[in-house]
Amino acid sequence: MRRRFSIRLAEAILLAVLALVWARPAAAQALIPPRLVESSEPVYPDGAQGDATVTLTVVVNRDGTVREVSATRGDEPFASAAVETVRKYRFEPATRDGQAVAATIRFEVTFTEPRPVPIKEPPPVPGATPTTTRPAGTAPAGTPAEPEPLEVVVQGERPAADVRSFTRAEVRQLPGAFGDPFRAIESLPGVTPIVSGLPFFYIRGAPPGNVGYFLDGVRVPYLYHVGLGPSVVNPAIVDRVDLYSGGYPARYGRFMGGIVAGETTAPRTDWHGEGNLRIFDAGAMVEGGFAGGRGTVMLGGRYSYTATVLSLIAQDVKLDYRDYQARFTYDITPKDRVTAFAFGSYDLLGQEQAGGLRVLFGTEFYRVDLRYDHFYGADNRIRIAVTGGYDNTHLDFQTNTRDEMLGLRTELTHHLAPHALLRGGADIVLDHYTVAAPTYVDPDDPNIQAFNTFFPPRNDVAVGGWADVVLDVSPRFEATPGVRIDLFRSGATTKPAIDARLAGKLKLRENLKLIGAFGLAHQPPSFVLPIPGLQPATLYNGLQTSFQTSAGLELKLKSVTASATAFHNAFFNMSDTLGANPGGGVDNLDERSMGQAYGLELYVHRDLTERLGGYLSYTLSRSTRSLGNETFLSAFDRTHVGSMALSYDLGRNWRAGARFAAYSGIPVPPDGPPGLNRAARTTDVARGPAFYRLDLRLEKRWNIKQTGWISFVAEMLNATFHKETIGDTEIGPVTIPSIGVEGGF
Repeated sequence: MRRRFSIRLAEAILLAVLALVWARPAAAQALIPPRLVESSEPVYPDGAQGDATVTLTVVVNRDGTVREVSATRGDEPFASAAVETVRKYRFEPATRDGQAVAATIRFEVTFTEPRPVPIKEPPPVPGATPTTTRPAGTAPAGTPAEPEPLEVVVQGERPAADVRSFTRAEVRQLPGAFGDPFRAIESLPGVTPIVSGLPFFYIRGAPPGNVGYFLDGVRVPYLYHVGLGPSVVNPAIVDRVDLYSGGYPARYGRFMGGIVAGETTAPRTDWHGEGNLRIFDAGAMVEGGFAGGRGTVMLGGRYSYTATVLSLIAQDVKLDYRDYQARFTYDITPKDRVTAFAFGSYDLLGQEQAGGLRVLFGTEFYRVDLRYDHFYGADNRIRIAVTGGYDNTHLDFQTNTRDEMLGLRTELTHHLAPHALLRGGADIVLDHYTVAAPTYVDPDDPNIQAFNTFFPPRNDVAVGGWADVVLDVSPRFEATPGVRIDLFRSGATTKPAIDARLAGKLKLRENLKLIGAFGLAHQPPSFVLPIPGLQPATLYNGLQTSFQTSAGLELKLKSVTASATAFHNAFFNMSDTLGANPGGGVDNLDERSMGQAYGLELYVHRDLTERLGGYLSYTLSRSTRSLGNETFLSAFDRTHVGSMALSYDLGRNWRAGARFAAYSGIPVPPDGPPGLNRAARTTDVARGPAFYRLDLRLEKRWNIKQTGWISFVAEMLNATFHKETIGDTEIGPVTIPSIGVEGGF
């Protein structure tokens, strides 16, 4: 009976997919890209030398104005000059089926160094410089080519109220991030590190295991390679990274902490690529089109030879990591696209012994996401996707935990009216957990018994749906109400969850906004840290719950954005062994606690790609836990967390930057184990010493023709070699030096 039901369910899903595929109009009208109608000549920057071409990403609104513009390729000071010039342009908007739609295009601005003027000729008119502008991929200046963008991406999304983002172009200039957008997350307000340099942090009081990681809407278990390594995704394919500290959109669920979401670059039909070679790893990416531009293919990856470097220092230590990415897209019609996106990561930390390699920690994960997108009407889209995944973790006591995952999701973006955007979707995820027990094991070992209790073989199911509406209530007020409904099942236990979301933006003045967000979020039990395959089977103890609220002001002054945000998060039935009972044994892995976090976040930012760019980030907060009759500070509560960075164009393609980070010490716990001999924990405790570090970056770039470049980059995390104290242990110094060569075409 169960098998017959499964077959019928599969047939129903297949028929639904085919119905949506075949339901498109017989004669689909092609998307007509934006056309430039009002422009001005860019001014050749003072002090610059030589010719240069800057590639920009431009978001054109449905009324033809420029919403956003950022430099994705090009050096300073040309990049800043191009951005400021194109920001004032006006386009005839993109259209589909005769209706205007917002779109993203790539655009090029070409600068030609002024040539010496003969003495007999009259002097040049001030400001009239021989520069040209043209969209990417068109004929050079002077030819009567119609300017058309090389690529158009329809915009169906609106930025959330409480979100902060970093683009790849900007992160390349952030000292200590090593060009990885995901590594920039620790620089944002509300983020509290556990240990400097490690990829695990609290976000507004929520522990690392309650932070969700996504790439193109696909859930991934972790973001960084082992051993202070880089992110598990080649930075060349990451367009931007968004941090939702709380009150995030309804599409993100099943996590009660923050959300870190990466978005990959849009497919490009022109052949391009980039790569890097550093002292500890090498990576590359190449992408191009085929079939007359209807299809694209992208390949990327990274390989570490850290083991070779470490062998010169510690011959018995083996550290290895690698990752890969591959993407294929094909436009069946101008309104229908299929995409296959695969990526994966592998990490190994071991020790060479007489009997062979002892694996201290090994982990790997792989994802394949198959997507079908159908565009219809004015700026509307339906997506159907199937995701397969495999996670595996090898622990020191010779135990392997595996998770084989299969997911199906649908997403809808539909304009109900010019001022109302409906977004919704549904998904189901099946997780099959297995454990490969060691050959020789003591069945009475309490660690083995606790592990088998918390991580038994089983099948978990999560099914849910969500919807929100972005409403332009008035020209000055935007509101986004939303709801999410989920049903979780693990073993014989089933738990429902209903999450409400509400966000809003109120324009007080043209450059001043009041921003607020509220969210109710639920999550199944979580492990101390996000590790593939380690998902506790303790749903019978209930779901974790958080109430997230925030309100703040955002001020924009030309190229500088400043914000101040107050937040309060309340946590119920939370799995935070790390913050509530760090000294507890393995049998306390699912000890539940109450808690709250509140504070103030300050952020001042000027794009790091500017001639002089930088940011200032500061968080004043307190995070507490309640367990039994005790209310005390979270084990990693830090009152003050701050950082600041500056990046400056020195001229002649030299650029230097520095980042300073500092934060308070963590609370010192009372002496003695839990029990009658230990003093009760309170919020009035001493703290360990504060920590600070200085990160440095220096780059020299050489341009090769119009689109090629090569750079020498020297970078260091914690150039001050400062050590950090956690409890009674002094750690470090955690210092990462990097010297390498980067290039692209």
